[in-house]
Amino acid sequence: MALLHLGRTLLCFVVRVASLSEVSEVGTVNITAGGIAWVTTMEGGELEANEDKISLVEQGAEADKFTSMESMLQWAIGHSDPEKLKGAAKEAMRLTPTQLEKRRSDIKELMDRLKMPSDAELMKIAIADLQNSSLSAEDRERALQELLVLVEPIDNANDLDKLGGLKPVIDELDRPEEELRTLAAWVLGKASQNNLVVQKQVLKGGALPRLMEMTHSNSSAEAVKALYAVSAIVRNFPLGQEAFYLEGGPLLLQELMGDSSGDIRLRRKSLFLVADLAEQIDKLAGGQLDAILELELNSGDSMNLFNEGLLKTVVNLLDASDMDTQEKALMAIRSLFGVSDAVREKIIGSCNLSAALERVKLQLHDAMKDTNQADFAKDLETIRQEVVDSVEEYSRRQSNEAQVHNEL
Repeated sequence: MALLHLGRTLLCFVVRVASLSEVSEVGTVNITAGGIAWVTTMEGGELEANEDKISLVEQGAEADKFTSMESMLQWAIGHSDPEKLKGAAKEAMRLTPTQLEKRRSDIKELMDRLKMPSDAELMKIAIADLQNSSLSAEDRERALQELLVLVEPIDNANDLDKLGGLKPVIDELDRPEEELRTLAAWVLGKASQNNLVVQKQVLKGGALPRLMEMTHSNSSAEAVKALYAVSAIVRNFPLGQEAFYLEGGPLLLQELMGDSSGDIRLRRKSLFLVADLAEQIDKLAGGQLDAILELELNSGDSMNLFNEGLLKTVVNLLDASDMDTQEKALMAIRSLFGVSDAVREKIIGSCNLSAALERVKLQLHDAMKDTNQADFAKDLETIRQEVVDSVEEYSRRQSNEAQVHNEL
């Protein structure tokens, strides 16, 4: 693990030639083609004799303040002697091509000695740790935390399975330690985010049912990360959505949204997933759409996103005490309206939607009087009015169709 952390934390304190500080007191300055200097406390020949004495520019207590290369540069400029900076810059400009080449060679040799590992190498180390059954829970947690950072770039996420890391991460979902299960779910969710390659791999690896089960954990952190992973796996992925329905996903969402004692984040995330699934049904085409709709219309309530119980639960959350949840409920209803007239009719006719919308209107009217909530309340009123307009448009159309039918 020591090498793993060295790779992530070993930062080179480098500044551009124009910003070199106290050069004459530091030692050797090696300059790259881009004008970046690597500073050591030794001459080049001493590096061979005593590699362990290689050091970076001393930063002292100020190091804690560096949050970016820009802040590092500003610190260097602020703590430099302008005259010495000018002298160092002039000296660098006088270097001959041979001297520049020598210093490029020095910096390359120094980098080779440091052997800073690539992301792939770091991933291999973390994966090897997870594969080591004798490793402590603390070290396994470090390995998962490292992967959590490393899989964020899509190329790294795509490498996770190639490097043999996907199965070990999925296996961590069954660990007895809550922290490890939570981190594993988080890694899978982050790797799957907007990544069809990994979504397919995670689905094939059988992680979805276990993650859905974890959403009922007594640990809020574990349940929230598990639902996050589930959402990431099924988003814009018809096969993932079909598997979600077959595993009873709609019933799961209904239970999470209806649990008033559970973490509010689970209800919000569930509402967001309902809205997302409803919107994606409209984007599907051909066989994909037929497969999803067949599941929806010809299955029991546990697999039907449009079952009356789930729709009522969504409408009931319009009465939530916080506007964040009300916003997610309004967005879910708006998305569900776009699926079909049959779904819209069910929401309007069976869920007392109009009364709930009127209650929300009164709450938002009061919230607009509070300067801290006024802007958000106005935004919510805009969404609420869109839903109201949709209800009224549907009612008018139904009335006109009834009138035409009667005339016939």
